[in-house]
Amino acid sequence: MAASGRLVVSLLLVAAMASSFSFSPSTAQSSSSSCASYTFSGNQLYGSCATLPRLGATLHYNYTAATNTVAVAFRAPQAGGGKGWVAWGLNPSGSGMVGTQAVVAFRHSNGSLVAYPTVLGSYAPSMAPAAAKDLPLPVSAVSAEESAKDKEVVVYATVALPAGKGSKFNHVWQQGSSVAGDVPAAHPTSGDNVLSVGSIDFSK
Repeated sequence: MAASGRLVVSLLLVAAMASSFSFSPSTAQSSSSSCASYTFSGNQLYGSCATLPRLGATLHYNYTAATNTVAVAFRAPQAGGGKGWVAWGLNPSGSGMVGTQAVVAFRHSNGSLVAYPTVLGSYAPSMAPAAAKDLPLPVSAVSAEESAKDKEVVVYATVALPAGKGSKFNHVWQQGSSVAGDVPAAHPTSGDNVLSVGSIDFSK
């Protein structure tokens, strides 16, 4: 994402707003029928799910305390008439965008649906695939699929959580309407796109 001086200033402002935004765990974590009864194409089963309060997104997950890992399935509408991107990630050291390790998915120019981990190390991240050595949280089983019925993208991943930090973390989710040169382009810097942050306790 290229950023001019003005854009960087704008992003700093909206990121500050997003970092201060919070919502109650009861709002985030839900067992509503639209969340808990969702059927995945491969019949995967998740013991918990959260209907996220922004961007029409949902997070399904299985937390394994013995291995300190969480397997997730993130669902979100794909903006831009199928030409956009979606992403979900954890921020192990902060509450906003910077410092988040995310998994992103979009339609590649070769026609395939790609998914990979990336690190949001600044307010203008490259959104390029991150090498395993550069990931603060080891991640595996990253993949994605489109649900034509629900008009959304599902991103799968298993994340190794940091030791000694419990099961509650700050997370970020996002969507953008375009991809340029097989790289996700900047998302809107207003409305729900700057409020799509919160905290989640994987043990609940």
